[in-house]
Amino acid sequence: MKPEATEQPDVKPLADDNTVILDTPIRRGTTTIDSITLRKPNAGELRGISLADLVNMDVASIIKVLPRISSPTLTAVELSDMDPADLFMLGNKVSGFLLQKRLKTDASLVA
Repeated sequence: MKPEATEQPDVKPLADDNTVILDTPIRRGTTTIDSITLRKPNAGELRGISLADLVNMDVASIIKVLPRISSPTLTAVELSDMDPADLFMLGNKVSGFLLQKRLKTDASLVA
């Protein structure tokens, strides 16, 4: 007897936790940017920015740090023109980078 062929479901890769899908894509010339991936900044990339302001998601601080850690690299002008909901989501990721791994785990247990 031949074994029956079974269809395998399409498996999608897990989304990167540091990628934000934009509600309102950014137009850059003929290119449309519909998602932004952030990487955790090192201490030097936070120079000139108050950590308390980042945790409180101060818009000026977020606009200052995002060009340093975003891919594709965003400009301050693009960030200033961004949909506030998208900026909020990016700021939320940035403030999360400031938590220690242990605190992130503890916070997920409470939620």
